[in-house]
Amino acid sequence: GVPRCGASLHEPNKALRIELNANASCIWQIQRNANQTIRLIFSHFKFAPSSCGTESIKVFDGPSSDSPLLGQVCEDTDAVPVLESSSDTLTFLITTNSVPFTRNFFVYYYFFSPGSRTENCGGQLTGPNGTFSSPNYPATYPQFRYCVWHIQAPKNSKINLQFQDFFLELDRNCQLDFTAVYDGPTTDSGLLGKVCGRAQPTFESSSNMMTVVLSTDDSNSYRGFSAQYSSVPLPGPMEPNITLTCSSDSMRIVLSKSYLASLGFREAHLQLNDPSCRPIVTDSVIFSFPLASCGTIKKDEGHSITYSNTISMAPTGNVITRQKNTEIIAECRMKNNQTLEVIYTTTNNAIQKLAARGRYNVSMAFYESDLFSKPIQYSPYYVDLNQTLFAEVTLHSTDPNLQVFIDTCTASPQADFGSLTYDLIRSGCNKDDTVVTYPAFENHGRFKFRAFRFLRSFPSVYLQCDIVICDSNNTNSRCARGCISRQRRAISPYTWKTNTVVGPIRLKRDLRAAEHSESLTEVEAEKTPNLQQYNFYTLAFVVLISNILIVVAVILKHHKHQVGYSYQNVQSS
Repeated sequence: GVPRCGASLHEPNKALRIELNANASCIWQIQRNANQTIRLIFSHFKFAPSSCGTESIKVFDGPSSDSPLLGQVCEDTDAVPVLESSSDTLTFLITTNSVPFTRNFFVYYYFFSPGSRTENCGGQLTGPNGTFSSPNYPATYPQFRYCVWHIQAPKNSKINLQFQDFFLELDRNCQLDFTAVYDGPTTDSGLLGKVCGRAQPTFESSSNMMTVVLSTDDSNSYRGFSAQYSSVPLPGPMEPNITLTCSSDSMRIVLSKSYLASLGFREAHLQLNDPSCRPIVTDSVIFSFPLASCGTIKKDEGHSITYSNTISMAPTGNVITRQKNTEIIAECRMKNNQTLEVIYTTTNNAIQKLAARGRYNVSMAFYESDLFSKPIQYSPYYVDLNQTLFAEVTLHSTDPNLQVFIDTCTASPQADFGSLTYDLIRSGCNKDDTVVTYPAFENHGRFKFRAFRFLRSFPSVYLQCDIVICDSNNTNSRCARGCISRQRRAISPYTWKTNTVVGPIRLKRDLRAAEHSESLTEVEAEKTPNLQQYNFYTLAFVVLISNILIVVAVILKHHKHQVGYSYQNVQSS
């Protein structure tokens, strides 16, 4: 009975099976009873492939999508998202892109009272080993429970978790009752697994912390589980055989000599695709070179670009029979706001794989003019109202075939870009009539605009830009498509997406006012003597006046005596 796209919900609990196709934008609003909290659980979600940048579920703590954002779910979300309201209404919005694909979601919610007895489950477990079980075990577990156990073993150990007895409601995607296990201290840690039905699952953490969740709905209840955990010491630190580091400028491969010796090779027999690129030999063997050199092969894979190079090694000595064919293939894969670094070691067709993570290096700065030669070196940046500002985003990469595209730029008086924002550019379209974007130039994205009206009302303004990086040779990339209206929005290949922030920007009149106020304060301080000086000057003035009065009195007395004497002489005459 729930509409296919959005609804207003008032029941105290409800499960929603949602199926959406392309270009959907649907809003569900949940209104709770007084003095209760809404708990919303996305126990199953299936988006279009490789869609995390273009479709999502957003959950808002209030009656609309303008309310504070509680959380966001997309294809790459490595958890079972559980969100709780702090207001009397909770809203979630599901948007999909234009790819023909059937999306499926299972969502359920219920109202509960925080701190009540029904919420009293889970807890903190510490020590090298321990046991715990579901509420009421071995009797049936209660409805609408959300229990979280945080396990912490001694340092330098990992946790082995074993469910000795496990019986939960069974369904295909474990979307009704389930247990989720996370590899770390919270449910934001990586998901090790989600289990339901009848089983005896085991899990192992990568550190001394693990989190276990039990979530139940209002349908069938069973025996639950009984579990025990134990700690296992982690092995001591060892020198890695191979490490690979990727940046937007270069690739760096470090090989240990002991590893090379175990393969029967010496550093003198190493070479890249370009044999002229030789390693630096210290305690280790190091290849460090720009991405676009040493025979590096670049491959555009739509939503990622891979740079790969191969280290080939010839055996020492004159081995004729059963020669080892060993290669080390190093890959830097740039995809969706991260760099995935992969090493494949192939020996007689056997492959070993190592991985790590890094980032592109992107920066943004203001410049004095459209020559973009002199960056503004000071902060805050004081400007006049309606002054033209010149902004440049730079990708620091040695690959000349990467293009920077400014997808969205937003201004806000808040450094964390809260609810109050002003769009300069949105989806590649100029939203402010003073914005002018410049043609793509090497690894730079440039635009100019006038100081906006925000500065009249707020003391500081920050600028945040979402940046898309594409292969400049791909004519169908997101960068090549430019401005995309909402109606025409669709997936377009891009290599990488991130954002960068610059600011604060302030009005010069505020600077002048501050300097004027400071100078006035200094002048007043010079003009105003202190209280001790004031008392001294007052006393001196009073003494001076007193002395003057005494002198005047003496003169008058003397003058009077002289006048009387003259009058007597006149009478005698």
